[in-house]
Amino acid sequence: MDEIDIKIVKELEKNGRASFRKIAGKLEVSEGTVYNRVKKMQETGVIKGFSVRSDSMKLGKGLEAVIGLRVDGGHLMEVEEELSKRDPVRCVYDVTGEYDVVVIGRFETRAELNEFIKSVLAMNHVERSSTHFVLNVIKEDLRTF
Repeated sequence: MDEIDIKIVKELEKNGRASFRKIAGKLEVSEGTVYNRVKKMQETGVIKGFSVRSDSMKLGKGLEAVIGLRVDGGHLMEVEEELSKRDPVRCVYDVTGEYDVVVIGRFETRAELNEFIKSVLAMNHVERSSTHFVLNVIKEDLRTF
């Protein structure tokens, strides 16, 4: 990756719908250069996909929780893999500190969150959890740049 690749990624993170022509104009390179570099970054996994950032509150997922989990060490990867497949889960982080895994999930109701927590605690190798409700989102930006 070079400076041009990084600038392309920055432009796509600002607006994933920007045309290659528009990006090329901003970066003063050819449209073909942008196309070829984006294609290569997709093939190598630098660009994992294109998505929409939505307002979860307006979509009925108004309850966000940050959940710390203590997991039996030898089974950390299998627990993380299972968690990553669950629908309300937005992020699964393998972390250091008091907990081994941090999960961020969005839920419609407290009952849905309650059911999720109980199902996680019933998983093999999950020892305990600590759940934190998000009261206000001050900043949420998962872009790299």
